[in-house]
Amino acid sequence: MNDFFIGAMAAFIGSFIAIPMIFGVLRTLGFYAVVNEGTAKVYVLFGNVLDIIKEPGLQFLWLRMGPAALIVNWIGTCYTIDMRMDQVYRRSEPVNSEEGAPMGIGIWYEMYVSDPVAYIFKNADPRGSLAANVSNATVRSLSNMKLADMLGSRHQMSQTVRDEVSPKSHEWGYKLGSVYIRKVHFRDPGMIRQIEEKVVNRLRQVTAAIKQDGENQVNIISSTAQRQAAVAFAEAAALRPKIVGLALKQISAQPDILEAMFEVLETNRMIESKGEISMIPRDTLMLRELLASRGSDGGAKSGG
Repeated sequence: MNDFFIGAMAAFIGSFIAIPMIFGVLRTLGFYAVVNEGTAKVYVLFGNVLDIIKEPGLQFLWLRMGPAALIVNWIGTCYTIDMRMDQVYRRSEPVNSEEGAPMGIGIWYEMYVSDPVAYIFKNADPRGSLAANVSNATVRSLSNMKLADMLGSRHQMSQTVRDEVSPKSHEWGYKLGSVYIRKVHFRDPGMIRQIEEKVVNRLRQVTAAIKQDGENQVNIISSTAQRQAAVAFAEAAALRPKIVGLALKQISAQPDILEAMFEVLETNRMIESKGEISMIPRDTLMLRELLASRGSDGGAKSGG
């Protein structure tokens, strides 16, 4: 058990204390350096650039710089530069259109370090200088454009800004990537309210015109349908007597059918009238007495 604990303690000390210390001494003596992905190391000694390492991985400095690698970490300086792509969005850059409208331009651009030495020594604040350069190029190249072009040709404006910025930014070690105009807007609140009012009024006018046109179309369709229906009913009313007359003419050619038809019609009228009917058989004394009483009543009235 003692041997086990001694071995475990030795392994712990060797793995977590001795080996890191040995590698730390080797790095301090400039034996090797580790370069991470997307970064670059610039070694400077006595004001001179000894080496620029951009390849990621394990780099042996003695093979690259010779004896100077032993003192570069003691007397010199090692700069670690981030070479990855970066993105910036600048909001509402002030420009004026050709018509004098105060506009705001929102511009998005990519950038990355193209020359680590120029990035370190040629500009104290290359990132801020690039942002100011992009802002100046936007104002300088996009001012006095027509308002319609400013609102509709974003791709052309993006290309114009990129062509204006790229040569100058590369001198500072920064290289501009994609540039895109993301937003164009009005900066004057009063103008925005006026435009909103005009748009609302125009929408109301268009809505009223569409509604009136729809009502006119409905009225035209309704009047056309009514006229066609009136013509059809008039034609039907004009044809009815002719049709009925032709049918009666054909029926009158056969007297038996004509007489039967009139009897049927008369019977239907009597049934539809719902009147009371008194049925008296023929050749009865009651009928003679009724006739005689009616005659006698008439004579008495005339005599009186």
